[in-house]
Amino acid sequence: MKDEPGSTNLFTKLDSAFVRKEPFGLVLIIAPWNYPVNLTLVPLVGALAAGNCVVLKPSEISRGTEKVLAEVLPQYLDQSSFAVVLGGPEEMGQLLEHKFDYIFFTGSPRVGKIVMTAAAKHLTPVTLELGGKNPCYVDDDCDPQIVANRVAWFRYFNAGQTCVAPDYLLCSPEMQERLLPALQSTITRFYGDDPQSSPNLGRIINQKHFQRLRALLGCGRVAIGGQSDEHDRYIAPTVLVDVQEAEPVMQEEIFGPILPIMNVRGVDEAIEFINRREKPLALYAFSNSSQVVNQMLERTSSGSFGGNDGFMYMTLLSLPFGGVGHSGMGRYRGKFTFDAFSHHRACLLCPAGLENLNNIRYPPYSDRVQQLTRWALGSQSCTLL
Repeated sequence: MKDEPGSTNLFTKLDSAFVRKEPFGLVLIIAPWNYPVNLTLVPLVGALAAGNCVVLKPSEISRGTEKVLAEVLPQYLDQSSFAVVLGGPEEMGQLLEHKFDYIFFTGSPRVGKIVMTAAAKHLTPVTLELGGKNPCYVDDDCDPQIVANRVAWFRYFNAGQTCVAPDYLLCSPEMQERLLPALQSTITRFYGDDPQSSPNLGRIINQKHFQRLRALLGCGRVAIGGQSDEHDRYIAPTVLVDVQEAEPVMQEEIFGPILPIMNVRGVDEAIEFINRREKPLALYAFSNSSQVVNQMLERTSSGSFGGNDGFMYMTLLSLPFGGVGHSGMGRYRGKFTFDAFSHHRACLLCPAGLENLNNIRYPPYSDRVQQLTRWALGSQSCTLL
């Protein structure tokens, strides 16, 4: 929270230049249902640490966590600095009619547009942590078992209900044939012969999302898994092949334990495929060649990038997290959360006297004065805006 000193030029050598971090004021945090504790408390802690007051809107879909947060938070936090608002879309719509000094939203691009439209009426700044279809490219030189281990872990973690999980694989038909038995072996090793009985595999959040995911099982051809149980809201870890780009499973974010595989002829075709779609929240590339991984990094754009691994970067508070384009705007995590909820105020404090030193900046401007001014400003300054 300390003031950060700024560099000066010859005109301001006797002045004090610094950046002061100030709270925005009243912040609205709208949290999602998929990691309802973490994705509620992390922005809340950052907003309060930055000195803001917070109106917190947990997701009504994760009803148990919503109830616990409403009951427990007042026991630990100063109730004059925050409030918890419960309810669904109607209550959120009413909240968005009010003027806030900052809005932090985590959720879908569809709802993100609603939030941004409401914020625009008051010129309220926003952080939008959205989702999207995250690509994962697998090069032909990869060890299929290593790729299967890492991809299966971060695709089926939390039953696939993770915004940074890979939404589809891009690989050659030859790699697909090598990868499928490796994925089957890994899924069995992770979750057993009957994944439904595994304590390590989650369930779909509600019936609405279960029905949506079960419909997606009809896309392409099921190569692995495909089983479902409506009563248990269970969708088996599934891999789809022979998928067409126009099918629903390739048009919407899956947010479930279903992994489609699309075939490409190499890294160039994979990059072309990725770049003609919206910018994703995350992008992954697997290859034994650092040149291939770097090509994918340099010729694409995404909120975050993982080379030869999944979302382990989420464990590093030294790295920011956020989307770009259709997958969001703004960033947070670690100190980046504090910065997101702080206004960085540029400050310059000058002596009240010593006016003779300022004469050079006043008109009239001779050629000599202009030369001296340019020299004094030097590389620390830009021209007039």
